[in-house]
Amino acid sequence: MKLRSVIFDLDGTIANTLPLCIAAFKKSIEPLLGKTLSDEEIIATFGPSEEGTISKLIPHHEEQGVKDYLYHYQNLHYTCPVVFPGIKELLELLHHKGIQLAMVTGKGPQSTQVSLMQFGIEPYFELLETGSPDGPNKVNGIRKVLERLNVTAQESLYVGDAPSDIRYCKEIGIPIAAAAWADTTNAAELIPLQPDYIFYTVENFKEWIINSL
Repeated sequence: MKLRSVIFDLDGTIANTLPLCIAAFKKSIEPLLGKTLSDEEIIATFGPSEEGTISKLIPHHEEQGVKDYLYHYQNLHYTCPVVFPGIKELLELLHHKGIQLAMVTGKGPQSTQVSLMQFGIEPYFELLETGSPDGPNKVNGIRKVLERLNVTAQESLYVGDAPSDIRYCKEIGIPIAAAAWADTTNAAELIPLQPDYIFYTVENFKEWIINSL
């Protein structure tokens, strides 16, 4: 495989941001909903961007809920101050080798920017496609990135941690490296979906990249 571009997911792939997302949802939604929500109830609404999740959970307080979510997401980001160990070195390696880098995430644009700025990695990504409040949109996001980078799916690689990422990539025909290095990722859910590659540490993925280029 001649690798020309690598497209990254964010939550659970670049950094362990899922607990931060859940905490921000709880702080913003529960007061407006008037009851507590379990992590599972919140995760079950994932797919659309945060705006879509909030619209599902508190449709009559959507505007306030989104405003509160972004406030708490930024204020709580100290709980996830850095990317996974080795990610910056991996991005630097790919950049140095002339590989085009992009990000396609289900997160909304504002929370994505907050995290990229916090982590100091925004300059690495040539293109950024964020989520839609109307529902999962990664397939369209990946296709847009491939077109704008002028690369084929076969010359590219998507890196993501969710079972849905594997399904989306198979639909498009882009190889996927399943990122199983986050403690929030259940590798047992990824393996039956037969990703092209699966990596349990960032270091192992980096070694594979070095050997592939």
